[in-house]
Amino acid sequence: MRVRAFRYGIEHECAMVFADGGFADHTNTAFEELQSVVDALPEDPKDYPDLRVGDQGIKRKRWYVEGYERFDGHGELTRCDPKGIEVRTRIHDAVDAAVDALRADLQRLDAALAGTRLRATTVSFNPVRSDYRIEPPLNAWEQTHRQGSPEERTAHLHMSTYGPDLNLSCADLDATALVDVGRKLTHYSPWLVPLSFSSPFRDGAPWGGLSARTAVRTGVRPAALVFLGADDEQVDADPSLTQVARLPAEVGRIEFKAFDSCPDPDLYGELLSLLTGLVLDETLPGRRTTPDAALHRHVAVAGLADEAVHAGTGELLDAAARALVGRPDDLARLERLRGRWRRRESPAAAMLAAYRAGTPVAGLQP
Repeated sequence: MRVRAFRYGIEHECAMVFADGGFADHTNTAFEELQSVVDALPEDPKDYPDLRVGDQGIKRKRWYVEGYERFDGHGELTRCDPKGIEVRTRIHDAVDAAVDALRADLQRLDAALAGTRLRATTVSFNPVRSDYRIEPPLNAWEQTHRQGSPEERTAHLHMSTYGPDLNLSCADLDATALVDVGRKLTHYSPWLVPLSFSSPFRDGAPWGGLSARTAVRTGVRPAALVFLGADDEQVDADPSLTQVARLPAEVGRIEFKAFDSCPDPDLYGELLSLLTGLVLDETLPGRRTTPDAALHRHVAVAGLADEAVHAGTGELLDAAARALVGRPDDLARLERLRGRWRRRESPAAAMLAAYRAGTPVAGLQP
């Protein structure tokens, strides 16, 4: 039996807290302060052409300041309101290699932050400030620029949220098959995301659910995004399901965007193996072009405590396991993920338990 080859990458957004307590965001932390941390980190020419630099040159390294860019009336960058630092891996031929690369670069980031007033943390929603206000209002050039895609139009929403993009590609998939995979992952997203939930706080306290990020974001923003070649037919959808690849390394990439950030990089590896199994699966019938926003909002509160959700997630684990026969490393990771599922475990539950025990969490003092 031929084992199909996959390639993997991980993009992880780090929120920031102050070493002496409190959450750091655009209201109390300047872009230049975070950029000075990035400046102290190494640049590796071998990262390219895997990684995209972007129009403004901010994304020059595996680490870069994530934020909301503002422009003057001629389209020149005037400032960037920061939300944190993103860490991204180059493309790897194995899940473990991508996970190890992310872990090493998170350690490098921690070392660079050690001499500053900032520390990196994992939380998927700004725990003290739910809304990012665009001030001053967008000028005419910015208004036109922000209408370029559904994601540009809603880009301000990402200023309150932190999450990963888990990337995988399979060389055997043509554009039609890639779109079908994107629609499959979009359909099953509500049963996938509870395994990652890590945003139980908003506006300074527990909000009653497990993923404020999911409740606010998914439905307006994509659950899955597929990168196609310039000559491939794109799907007209809001939010987007497909996008023209911006560099050759992106062609054929499947990007799952709906998970919360994970404090343990090993969980990313387990989720990548689950996604691999779902790409290989040929039995699951569900397809959607855009995410089911209402179902995501329900799951954001109930998580795996909901019996129907728990059962649905278990069915996805079973389908992935059947499809991963002959891939022992993926099956081992999937079995560890199944253990988390049996325990109805998510990072949010641990965060809430720590908070209730009187431990500061993500800059919040109980």
